[in-house]
Amino acid sequence: MAVTETASDFTYSKMRGIVVFLTAFIKQRKIGLNDFIQKLVSNPQICQHPDVCVFLQIDQNQPDEAEVYSNSNRSNLGSEQFDLSSTPNSFFFNIYSVKPSDFDYLRIIGKGSFGKVLLAKHKETEKYFAVKVLQKKMILKKKEQKHIMAERSVLLKNMKHPFLVRLHYSFQTTDKLYFVLDYVNGGELFYHLQREHVFLEPRARFYAAEIASALGYLHSLHIVYRDLKPENILLDSQGHIVLTDFGLCKEGVEPNGTTSTFCGTPEYLAPEVLQKQAYDRTVDWWCLGSVLYEMLYGLPPFYSRNTAEMYNNILHKPLQLKPNISNSAHTFLEGLLQKDRVQRLGAKNDFLELKFHSFFLPINWDDLLAKKISPPFVPTVSGPTDLQHFDPEFTQQPVPTSVASSPEDFLLTASAREAAEAFLGFSYVPPVDENYL
Repeated sequence: MAVTETASDFTYSKMRGIVVFLTAFIKQRKIGLNDFIQKLVSNPQICQHPDVCVFLQIDQNQPDEAEVYSNSNRSNLGSEQFDLSSTPNSFFFNIYSVKPSDFDYLRIIGKGSFGKVLLAKHKETEKYFAVKVLQKKMILKKKEQKHIMAERSVLLKNMKHPFLVRLHYSFQTTDKLYFVLDYVNGGELFYHLQREHVFLEPRARFYAAEIASALGYLHSLHIVYRDLKPENILLDSQGHIVLTDFGLCKEGVEPNGTTSTFCGTPEYLAPEVLQKQAYDRTVDWWCLGSVLYEMLYGLPPFYSRNTAEMYNNILHKPLQLKPNISNSAHTFLEGLLQKDRVQRLGAKNDFLELKFHSFFLPINWDDLLAKKISPPFVPTVSGPTDLQHFDPEFTQQPVPTSVASSPEDFLLTASAREAAEAFLGFSYVPPVDENYL
């Protein structure tokens, strides 16, 4: 792209910034187009440059050429599709119509290591979303950018499964990352377990079936979830499971493949993870067994307040099952909580082994996926602004005004350039024919 002296009044620092972004774009062009264009359009002077207009196809004096470009350049970049519409202006609008200020941020509904989750209402459509806002500085400080990009990648693959939270949009500003997600306000499974202590077996079976279906789908995409726990399992307003938080997912794990990163939540760690051995997708079935045990008995199977004792229990203590569950539930838990992963239920044929176990005999799997099975419990929710199932510790806090701000100049500071390169390819927009907002 040639930049002539007459084209603009760029300062040296701005020109240097453009070169930095161009270099980064060339390195990661397959995943970075969306963010690259966002940097270009953030500066009106750049947009006015004739070469940039040609690149973006926003010169209305060339409708025929633009239409040809639009109809012949449907690109599949990574997991996202850029479906160019019939006119250049609508292509431009569809990609960049979402920004922080497009939402009213109503309440904080959760917190994590790198930011907050907020209930937000899209101003134009009046639809409600859960918007996860993360601080780039904190992510970079802890060197967790790969996990964030992996979470974004997994979210993009979730859209075809009914029990996985969907990503509608992702975008970024100079200092923040935004995930625009399904808003689910039936409460965490953890919340309901705390209130009721245990679930009857038919209810626990229903939840386990929906969870297993979601995990099986992830495994079919060669993704290991690795952090199944009641806090990451939500109920929607109808009572169906929604699995969320994909920050610890591992992609690219083939059916016979393994990985070795030590991660998870102490109460639900599989023995092979604790021993820092290579492990495979059966860690998810161990976690499912732990969650099911907790639903039926009130605590995880090897729980102790003393973490060292709990780890020793996971590694060495035999599984103890009380006689107040069915024989099929008994054998199902024994299979899932097998300490030897090679002997664990699901080790040979993954989800199919669980699907055809006698414990799930009452489940019609086609009806389950179609949400034709009535949930055994429906949360009391009066509407999208009903936050009774969220922790007041979060909802009573004031919403920071900074979440709606969008710094104008993305090119000037070195830290902004570093952050942009670290999260190049983060932004996502759905195809034009999938109008989520």
